[in-house]
Amino acid sequence: MELFSVKKYYQEFDYPESFLKILELNLLDYDVWYIMPKEQVETRIKGLKQRYPNRRLVPFARRDDSDDIACFEVGQAGRVFVIHDFASEGYEQRKIYEDFWEWFKDAVQEMIISSS
Repeated sequence: MELFSVKKYYQEFDYPESFLKILELNLLDYDVWYIMPKEQVETRIKGLKQRYPNRRLVPFARRDDSDDIACFEVGQAGRVFVIHDFASEGYEQRKIYEDFWEWFKDAVQEMIISSS
């Protein structure tokens, strides 16, 4: 999968190594969650900038069954923010993970539960 170049929007942002490792291994679809292709990332990043102008969100994954998206936030040291996209500003935050691996474990756990 080709990675979206966020530098166009946020010069100081670098994807976490853990996220790059998942892309390298081509682990992209976790049933409910999936890693978004670069075109979808760009569309979402433009929309997020308009809907939540006080945040600098970098989306990378989406849930199939809702408007939830997983994002990194510039300046937040690799933390993952689950955003309910299109919610009113100030009400968009669903969950915060300390790092990508914590989010990934949760996404895989949801896949296991939904498959049972």
